[in-house]
Amino acid sequence: MRHPAPRIQRFRQLHESGCFVIPNPWDLGSARYLAGLGFPALATTSAGFAWSLGRRDNRVTVEEALIHLDTIARGVDVPVNADFEGGYATDPAFVETHVAAATTTGIAGLSIEDSSANAESPLFELELAVERIRAARRAIDTSETTVLLTARSEGFIVGRPDLAETIKRLVAYAEAGADCLYAPGVRTLADVTAIVDAVAPRPVNVLATGDHFTVDQLAKAGVRRISVGGALARTAWTGFIAAAREIAELGRFGQLGAALPSSAIEASFEPGTAAEVP
Repeated sequence: MRHPAPRIQRFRQLHESGCFVIPNPWDLGSARYLAGLGFPALATTSAGFAWSLGRRDNRVTVEEALIHLDTIARGVDVPVNADFEGGYATDPAFVETHVAAATTTGIAGLSIEDSSANAESPLFELELAVERIRAARRAIDTSETTVLLTARSEGFIVGRPDLAETIKRLVAYAEAGADCLYAPGVRTLADVTAIVDAVAPRPVNVLATGDHFTVDQLAKAGVRRISVGGALARTAWTGFIAAAREIAELGRFGQLGAALPSSAIEASFEPGTAAEVP
């Protein structure tokens, strides 16, 4: 078996105890800034990346996603988890192929979700969803990278906020080989605790998009990992849109004056080439 890269080892160790925040950059500049703040790991955001290309979420090709993952993972010196959407395929065989390709980019982890993009049936049938996680597991095992696999159940963000069904799916995904479990959209500590207890001892990721929880509250609930999804990208777009609309609609430039000076932003980045992946 190939010895796992140090960065993957560090990422797996982060999930063994305690609780850490894994923020989501959308490009290399935001990734380097977040790494510079001392976060121990980063995670990509499919939505933030899509918006940077002028597209809606889930409108990026697997080829574009792989290039993006390579750019981020090799451009920072902390572990990077990939928001790999649904594996960019429905068929488990294609999910396996795409996950295998993702393991070559330098990422330390990736997530596979169970949303189907079908408004009438927004989640894949459980049997198919489980097979897709098994396919991702096979790809990682074959790669011998030990990339950490996160399985996501999307019910709370696709109009199916059923805690019992979510837990049933997460338990099944854990049994299928997922290393970490994640149900974005959960909003109460009671629901978070129920999920943590149901999949223990496997670690749980919780999505923070507003003032629903604090890091301390989630840590006490047993959560290992906290991500923010596209929220940082939305925050950046909020400021950009407000300033742009002020110019377009009012002919004024007031919000530009509140922006950080170029020197402050430049100071966040060291000159030189991208980091090498150990």
